[in-house]
Amino acid sequence: MKRFIDAQLVKWKQSDRKKPLLISGARQVGKTWSVTHFGEKYFDSVILVDLERNPDWHNVFNKNLQAKQICTELEILTAKKIIPGKTLLFFDEIQSCSRAITALRYFYEEMPQLHVIAAGSLLEFAMQDISFPVGRIQFIRQLPLCFAEFLQATGNEEAAHLILSKPENLGETIHSFLCDQLKLYFFIGGMPESVKAFTEGGSIQESFKVQAEICDTFRMDFTKYKPQSNKFCLNTVLTTVSQYGGKQIKYSRLAESYSNPTLKKAFDLLCLAGIINKVPSVNPSGLPVGATASEKKFKALMLDIGLMRYLSGMPTDIEYKKTNLLTIFQGAMAEQFAGQEMRISQNNELYYWSRRKKSRSAEVDFISVHNGKIYPVEIKTGSSGRLKSMHMFLKKNTDSPFGIVLSARPYAVLEGQGLIFIPLYYALSATGGIFEPF
Repeated sequence: MKRFIDAQLVKWKQSDRKKPLLISGARQVGKTWSVTHFGEKYFDSVILVDLERNPDWHNVFNKNLQAKQICTELEILTAKKIIPGKTLLFFDEIQSCSRAITALRYFYEEMPQLHVIAAGSLLEFAMQDISFPVGRIQFIRQLPLCFAEFLQATGNEEAAHLILSKPENLGETIHSFLCDQLKLYFFIGGMPESVKAFTEGGSIQESFKVQAEICDTFRMDFTKYKPQSNKFCLNTVLTTVSQYGGKQIKYSRLAESYSNPTLKKAFDLLCLAGIINKVPSVNPSGLPVGATASEKKFKALMLDIGLMRYLSGMPTDIEYKKTNLLTIFQGAMAEQFAGQEMRISQNNELYYWSRRKKSRSAEVDFISVHNGKIYPVEIKTGSSGRLKSMHMFLKKNTDSPFGIVLSARPYAVLEGQGLIFIPLYYALSATGGIFEPF
């Protein structure tokens, strides 16, 4: 599968001042495959040091953290020569050895010509307890396949290029085709193994089996969370969040029989693990938008829309029959999708606007920042006249060029109202995430 991260890895390799690269992300988003595939293509050799499968190799890092000494011992353990400029040294599941994370700084200082990549899940837990080498490491977060990557993986490469281009009216035939493919993505999701199961067998049911297995893996990781939380509480919070679908969250409603502090701890740990993503409310008056982020008012997204389908328990047979994407699971799938795409376009800095007053409340689904400008983003099936919150936001924030409405209707510009209606499948490019071709 071609991934956006491929181009980032090549750019990193070609950099004159490269630093060790640390790739974070939840389990099974494709970190190991992407790095090994990149290494095999661009280096003479790849030395994979899996620190989870080989706990006895942690002893290499228990001595003085000298890069050359570490390489010498790894050459003995792997029976491979490490040659700067020709070898990619890959530390996988590095979160299982905190000393190895600390050691990355010394590779930058002592062996700058050696290409070093580290990857791991639950990295944020490991980094809480170490002296982190700030300024000496480059970071990338890997996410599940976005819709464009999904299209490419399923043999629709031209369609993938199309939705990464500037939004335009594509005509009814292509519009219907992309909507059909997007509905498929709603249910298969972007976890690589789920997509692979579908592309190899042509069965969406096989993808559903993979989603169940991935969620079981996440639950097995609960015992590794530090500080640990009640696994039953974690599981209940995870399931409940998957059912919220864009609604503002209150801890007290996430589970019964648990106190608010316990529920908050469980929610925060799931965010730290990358399984859910917190989306705070903001009241922007300028940049950076996050300066006004609220700690108390927030929504949440799931890591992946396919996993959301599984965890929410939605009646798949009923929801899949719906032809309007914006009505599937009462619109929750569309909002999850838009937010998931915008995590890429907004570099994981995702927010929404909410104003709660007794007389009049208002809410805009997401906020997009692109080229120094703020754009409100709404996911709607209705006409422009029903977008009261959007109009209120634009009246309050006069510097916003226009509002973006992601919908099931074709592309249309309403200049008099400052709105652009853009098909939902354009969510990534419409919010600033236009990429170079694969």
